[in-house]
Amino acid sequence: MTSAQEARVIVIVPTYNEEGNIKKLARSLFSLGIPHLSLIIVDDHSIDSTANMVRILAREFPITLIEREKKLGLGTAYIAGFQRALQMSCDIIIQMDGDLSHDPHDIPRFLESIASSDVVLGSRYVSGGGSLAWSARRQALSRLSNLYARTMLGLPYHDITSGFKCFRREALATISFDRFISVGYVFQVETIYRAHRLGLRITEMPIIFHKREAGRSKLTLHIVFESFWKIFKLRLHG
Repeated sequence: MTSAQEARVIVIVPTYNEEGNIKKLARSLFSLGIPHLSLIIVDDHSIDSTANMVRILAREFPITLIEREKKLGLGTAYIAGFQRALQMSCDIIIQMDGDLSHDPHDIPRFLESIASSDVVLGSRYVSGGGSLAWSARRQALSRLSNLYARTMLGLPYHDITSGFKCFRREALATISFDRFISVGYVFQVETIYRAHRLGLRITEMPIIFHKREAGRSKLTLHIVFESFWKIFKLRLHG
């Protein structure tokens, strides 16, 4: 496989009203010193200045902006980003949140781990991982969601709801996203489920999940209950 220094890396970030975070995220990514790094931002018709800010940043950095006509869901945003990335020259594709809850400085470790894996899953629930500034209720809900999904789908991984992932291009290309039944947060679970069923080599790497720096969380109880139902549906229909 191409070495980490030679690899062409694309980072995909979905956004919705992230004007308070996206500039800092982009500058942090491009300060890492990764030689062949580019960024795809998929904006779901933000009603703030996120898209305008990305257009300004694209004058300085190799950034592709995909603007969508309305809010269509996290999962479909990632699929749009994956499809664009697979049309471009790249070796490694990374997905991460746009609210700075995922630390860009973890990316060099992802690039080291992907050398011997097909998928690297950033995990809060392995040794060395964790979540900062979360309430006990939020911690419990996250762990319960993971336990439920792991049990229902028969998966051995500790943090299958994580949105910080790294893929080898060839591995990502084998996943048939047209078969996906999820459009929201459960997309994170379905991605790992389908990668596992394909026999891809999946490695967990510890990460620290940070509290978002600006803006409001998009997670609601409705999303949580929808995720429980979609995982049950995924178990039934595969």
